[in-house]
Amino acid sequence: MSTSPTISFIGAGNMASAIIGGMLDSGFQAANIWVSAPDDNHLQSIRKQFGVSVTTDNRYCAEQADMVILAVKPQVMADVCQDIAPVVQNTRPLMVSIAAGLEAATLDEWLGGGLPLVRVMPNTPSLVGKGAAGLYANDQVKDRQKAMVESVFSSIGSALWVEEESLLHAVTALSGSGPAYFFLMLEALEEAATDAGIASETARALAIQTMAGAAEMAGRSEHDPGQLKRNVMSPGGTTEQAIRTFEEGGLRDLVKKAYAAAYQRSGEMSKELAKKQ
Repeated sequence: MSTSPTISFIGAGNMASAIIGGMLDSGFQAANIWVSAPDDNHLQSIRKQFGVSVTTDNRYCAEQADMVILAVKPQVMADVCQDIAPVVQNTRPLMVSIAAGLEAATLDEWLGGGLPLVRVMPNTPSLVGKGAAGLYANDQVKDRQKAMVESVFSSIGSALWVEEESLLHAVTALSGSGPAYFFLMLEALEEAATDAGIASETARALAIQTMAGAAEMAGRSEHDPGQLKRNVMSPGGTTEQAIRTFEEGGLRDLVKKAYAAAYQRSGEMSKELAKKQ
């Protein structure tokens, strides 16, 4: 593999664009990035925005690459993989899938077998450079290839490895679905503050900044979340009363139930998707 690898994207949706933008901001060269998709008009917009090379020919795109990122919907992944299989079996690039639910063994079979393959579970904050991605590599992936994948996905947030593929279901329930959990809390806080008389725009701005600040503190602090929570609480104060209400209302158990439901559904969807192919 070259010191300046060529990376090809099969698919040009929002996530692919977010990854490309993050890569360029992190120092990747546009000259080493290819993108393929069926809509040439959209591809030309991508080319003008990022300065990357584009083509409607998936095989040609894959042929250029040291690493191929499969960024198409799971429903069309089988056709895409089987189409480029003859090319990638010849060139042997690192294959990376960002499609939820499709297992590495299934993808590898569609690609002809025996290829180094990484599955990535990104999340929607990747679109604003604040993503949290879980990564899993099959046994064919070398350390230098893992480092390359990590450099790509750390350009749009954090990228953390799991040792077992089944743990991607746990990642899905945490960071994949997680943004919606926090949006629900924002929504609830805004409603509560509005009921108390604060204008909705002000309530939303305060809630968003409070959540962003708390996340920043948690990321920088040497303390665990429990200690950070206690640091905000004063005996008999407002925070203590609010936290007591949450605890007495069973918030922890509710979060665990919600997480378990998302985890279970992730596994079910993976099986359903495999049956449809």
